[in-house]
Amino acid sequence: MSKAMTTRMTILQKAFELIYTKGYQTTSIDEIIATTKVTKGAFYYHFKTKDEMGLAIIEEIVRPTMQESFITPLSGSTDPLNDIYTMTRHLLLENPFLTVEHGCPAGNLTQEMTPWNHAFSEALSSIINQWKATIEEVLENGKTSGTVNPNVNSQQVAYFIMSGYWGIRNFGKLDNKKDSYYPYLEELKRYLDGLK
Repeated sequence: MSKAMTTRMTILQKAFELIYTKGYQTTSIDEIIATTKVTKGAFYYHFKTKDEMGLAIIEEIVRPTMQESFITPLSGSTDPLNDIYTMTRHLLLENPFLTVEHGCPAGNLTQEMTPWNHAFSEALSSIINQWKATIEEVLENGKTSGTVNPNVNSQQVAYFIMSGYWGIRNFGKLDNKKDSYYPYLEELKRYLDGLK
């Protein structure tokens, strides 16, 4: 990797850490520059604006992380109900990238940015729709293989699972602890078992 590419990636990673812990709008370019120890000229060489950098964070950090943690664990699943539960449990209790006090980065950016930034909305929507489509696809495959009840509406289940995940993440943020995750996971397991 060239020095310029290394500098660019350093800016993105450090900026993401600041934005994840503080929020996008309260993180300034000056703070990002101070944290990364790059010059203002170096920052603007790579990104014309803060929003250009923000979109790069979504595409180059959030998207691959979502792919690895939310989509890949379900891809090609032969036991979708169990795999959805296992993935959710891992995301809430074991994933080192996602912290209880800061929640889900995609969820945070969606709440903070999409009301007023169309480009952010489109980029985040693309990621979230990929997750939704993956859940729907594995449920449909489960219906075909007989592991999921054929009367299940895959789209409704996908919305329910995703909204439950984001909701419980917010409870975790409010409490700054994982206590609320355990009863949620118990109920999610019961719900998923009912779809067999």
